[in-house]
Amino acid sequence: MNNPLIINNKIKKFNKKITVSGDKSLSIRWVLLSSLASGVSKADNLLISEDVTAALDAVKKLGIKVQFKNNFCKIYGQGIDGYKYKKNIVIDAKNSGTLGRLILGLLINSPFPIKLIGDNSLSKRDFKRISDPLSEFGAKFKLKNKKNLPLIIQGSSNLKPITYFEKKGSAQCKSSVIFGALRSKGSTLIKAKKSRNHTELLCKYLNLPISIKKNKFYDIIKVSNFKKFKSLNYKIPADISSSAFFIILTVLCSNSKLIINSVNINPSRTGVIKILKMMGIKIFFKNKKKYKGEIIADIEVISPTKIKPINCPPELNSGAIDEFLVIFLVAAKANGISYFKKLEELNQKESPRLKWGAKILNELGIKTITTNSSIKIFGNPNLKINKKIVIKNYLNDHRVFMTSVIAALSFGGYWKIYNKESINTSFPDFLKIINLLKKK
Repeated sequence: MNNPLIINNKIKKFNKKITVSGDKSLSIRWVLLSSLASGVSKADNLLISEDVTAALDAVKKLGIKVQFKNNFCKIYGQGIDGYKYKKNIVIDAKNSGTLGRLILGLLINSPFPIKLIGDNSLSKRDFKRISDPLSEFGAKFKLKNKKNLPLIIQGSSNLKPITYFEKKGSAQCKSSVIFGALRSKGSTLIKAKKSRNHTELLCKYLNLPISIKKNKFYDIIKVSNFKKFKSLNYKIPADISSSAFFIILTVLCSNSKLIINSVNINPSRTGVIKILKMMGIKIFFKNKKKYKGEIIADIEVISPTKIKPINCPPELNSGAIDEFLVIFLVAAKANGISYFKKLEELNQKESPRLKWGAKILNELGIKTITTNSSIKIFGNPNLKINKKIVIKNYLNDHRVFMTSVIAALSFGGYWKIYNKESINTSFPDFLKIINLLKKK
């Protein structure tokens, strides 16, 4: 809690072009899938963060050779049955819900018990939502309080396929079941509420036995087991969740313009863009191209003269679930009342984010009305801050920290924001890019 970040000046107008760190979701999925490949997989622009290094450490504990230097990584996959299971393995997922949940799907055939641990924040999150479906394959679990980490997973050599209905829009749970299905005999059927689809796209690119039928609200995914797949060479595109903070800083800073290079604009992740466009923000995709199943583009954003309030359609929630905290700042400056609903998944993140979103807005002097799953935000187009604001005790949630920084730079005031090391989980270069935008 020592050495807080102090911000006491608003950012001035800027016209910049930046490059943002590699996509966290893709980085972790690349690590896990490459550990099962037959041969050497290579990744450029792999995100250097605690979440990704935790994934690399996890596969190394399972006997997989890894070489990693300066954003470039090699993983020496030994095939689908290449993990070297030993007694008393402990895997530390640190703060990463993505790693913690996805890797369990790959461990359901372990002949020995494996212990999964995490930091204080991850240990408070719900793992029953994934141990339940993985148990149906044949794995056995022991969880703290029947819900939390630490947990112990005991695999099975006789894994059977399952039928699974993912109702929450959790890409982590869906992906973990997909990984489990790749290990089990027969074909698993998944009916999944819409959520990010990086796992499915990577599996299809690798010609793994997966098929997807889409309707408006759900995807029907069929997955069968496999014997072998090729190594995966990948240049990781920029992360749109990380980019969102700079997009919204531009929106809130008058007379500014920003271009972000080579961002992954997967349609399951662009809810933030759709929401901002509904609020009257000019955002453009340039130089679009398809890359190994994903869509990449440069993003251009121009600050608006006014911001419209929004009654946000809930079908956009899953595509913006990691961006809502900073989206709320845009609503704080809108000319009217904005309403966001069916956001219960926000409280399943690193901190109870819906509560923290309301807390930050209230500190700004913005009136809110909140429930366990919704928030009304009474915007003020002339919002300016002239007081001291302290942000701390937020379970080291990196998005609370970054949202607070954007608020401080956009609205003014004197801010003391603690635990800046929290950004190391997802975006260690965040403050470096902020400083670049502040330079003339």
